[in-house]
Amino acid sequence: QVQLVESGGGLVQPGGSLRLSCAASGSIFKILPMAWYRQAPGKQRELVATITSGGSTRYVDSVKGRFTISRDSAKNTVYLQMNSLKPEDTAVYYCNKDPPTREYWGQGTQVTVSS
Repeated sequence: QVQLVESGGGLVQPGGSLRLSCAASGSIFKILPMAWYRQAPGKQRELVATITSGGSTRYVDSVKGRFTISRDSAKNTVYLQMNSLKPEDTAVYYCNKDPPTREYWGQGTQVTVSS
């Protein structure tokens, strides 16, 4: 069964860092463009960062220079390194393919940035 499991979220102070992980079951994810998405309370889910199978990346303007998406094909895992976190980064973070597929949405991981 194809599955994506996010982890690494938590409570962090403004200016802090977190590293999210997305473990994928199923070798198909090694060749798919992957992405991180987030959904803040009362808002629609938004695309945060994407990475192709070749390693090309794109970011939403609000996280450029602070977040880094990467992937380890050997481990079938996608990462999101988040630095200089701001309260507005508070959200549930999800990974999925790019574009997303409904059946691949997982539970997400909560990131809360607060002092």
